[in-house]
Amino acid sequence: MSPFKFGAAALFAGALIQPAGAQLLEHKDISAEMAVTIATTAIATCKANGYAVSSTVVGRNGEVIAQVRGDNTGPHTVENSFRKAYTARTFRVPSGDLVTRLKNDPSLGLIHLTNVIANQGALPIKIGDQVIGAAGASGAPGGEKDEACVKAGIDKIADQLK
Repeated sequence: MSPFKFGAAALFAGALIQPAGAQLLEHKDISAEMAVTIATTAIATCKANGYAVSSTVVGRNGEVIAQVRGDNTGPHTVENSFRKAYTARTFRVPSGDLVTRLKNDPSLGLIHLTNVIANQGALPIKIGDQVIGAAGASGAPGGEKDEACVKAGIDKIADQLK
């Protein structure tokens, strides 16, 4: 095949591959400042209620943006707060919802996924219906208390989630 024919064939093939109207994706992300505010507010809220917790905020891809080990917390609380947040981000629902799903159908196998945990204590962070991250806490005596502290953190920056 001559170089001209090969070049023309490659150009034609490339034109066929391009989807009509292809464009870059646009999205909003949680800033480091917002993540730190969520994490520190969650810790302060729990501390005011007598609970020592650690908190983690993850972004849209499940990556850690902010992670703070609270004073007088067990070493496991850092990992647990991350896993709760990762679960809430991955499934786009409060991490406690996974507990209910597994009770209803233990054969789902979701609990065996890396970093996924069936524990209450994390909430997705949303702009409208779009999940842009999640926040989790660990260390309070009960996941509902962890979740309430996380909610206070997210509420603190709610006006910025537009």
